[in-house]
Amino acid sequence: MMNRQVLIGTILFCTAMAVLLFLRLLPLSPGTTRWPGPDLELCLVLAWMLRRPDQLAAPVIALAFLVQNAILFHPLGLWPAIVLAGSEAARLREGRWRDGPFMVEWLRVSVLMGVMMLGYRFAQVVFMLPVPALGQVILQYIATVAAYPAVVLAARVLFGLRRVTLAEAEQMRFAR
Repeated sequence: MMNRQVLIGTILFCTAMAVLLFLRLLPLSPGTTRWPGPDLELCLVLAWMLRRPDQLAAPVIALAFLVQNAILFHPLGLWPAIVLAGSEAARLREGRWRDGPFMVEWLRVSVLMGVMMLGYRFAQVVFMLPVPALGQVILQYIATVAAYPAVVLAARVLFGLRRVTLAEAEQMRFAR
């Protein structure tokens, strides 16, 4: 049975993902070519995973990104699988990354995002899926890395999302 904090965190995460998907679907400037924007959903899941890993179950992450893929007509299941692998890698390292400064976290998350985007591009090539221009992918990566601190700040302000203290981590470990 889920405790109340986990349930509230899961509902907040799902709501935030739905809002971000809705904003992505808005026709803000139809007919014009724009710079690729950041993947705010990826930033949010990694920020959440490094702050409250107990609130996000793997099926919740997979389902949120699967719904996003279905609505945006992307290759179904490929990006959710990569995001799930990356977020679980972040979950495994959360304990070791907890006490580091934010700049180090930002660097580590940037490398993780780069590996995830490279893996996605590699899978697109291997399975002969449509591959976007490399310049567009690099610009999206730069935008996503640049947006990570803003997403962390917004998650802190809007949802009260903060790093788990050592005492809370011990409590979570014994609660399992």
